Amino acid sequence: MRRPDWAPEDIDIERPSVARMYDYYLGGSHNFAADRAAARAMMDAVPAAPLMAQANRAFMRRVVQHLVDAGVRQFLDIGSGIPTVGNVHEIAQRVAPDSRVVYVDVDPVAVAHSREILGDNPGATVIQEDLRRPEAILGHPEVTKLLDFSRPVAVMIVAVLHFIPDSDRPREILRTLREALAPGSYLVLSQASDESRSETGERAEAERVYRRTDNPLWIRSRAELTEFFDGFELVDPGVVWVPQWRPETPESAEDAEQAVFMGGVGRLGG
Repeated sequence: MRRPDWAPEDIDIERPSVARMYDYYLGGSHNFAADRAAARAMMDAVPAAPLMAQANRAFMRRVVQHLVDAGVRQFLDIGSGIPTVGNVHEIAQRVAPDSRVVYVDVDPVAVAHSREILGDNPGATVIQEDLRRPEAILGHPEVTKLLDFSRPVAVMIVAVLHFIPDSDRPREILRTLREALAPGSYLVLSQASDESRSETGERAEAERVYRRTDNPLWIRSRAELTEFFDGFELVDPGVVWVPQWRPETPESAEDAEQAVFMGGVGRLGG
């Protein structure tokens, strides 16, 4: 298989990547044959997979707009993926040009393409790091250079936690991040959920597909996702199917559970 010019030399293009599969669902072009094959297998098992990704992306955009309107000017987007239209910095800086955004991803393709897109944008940068190493993220020189943790920061972990099993101690990861934040900061979470869903066959097949990647699925309930907001005050309407989080129109929230992702926003008081 020919390696594209934009692909870093040290990545295995024969092994599917969840970031590049997500890019494929969203109609992106920064993916390889192995990613497309795995994504198509997922779509065979769960035909709504692209719509799920789009619903989650729309949730992210609505949340960023809400946070900018609430006065937030700093964003730490962990597990940001491969950039597509409507990224955090585009939404935030369109309304508030002084907004600062740090993207974090473990996938080198996502990081390389993010660097290319951000170019000479002084208010946004990207680093390669793993959510499971929160101290490394918080202490990274690019992070501390751009973000002032004595002021509110919105930490966004969107469509990532279902790749973090309980054995990786996600609650401790989130506590470490929370303890670094100033009052008035926010936590944004979404992840795949099986809440009130009965398609066990779809779930089993989805889990089989993602076992081919380095990030198998870890699906959680609404109650489990709500527990991740420990220490934060949930913003109305709480943890819901992502199309139900402050929808632009009532129609866009219909059949919301088909999106599979649940999400919410929490605010740190004090």
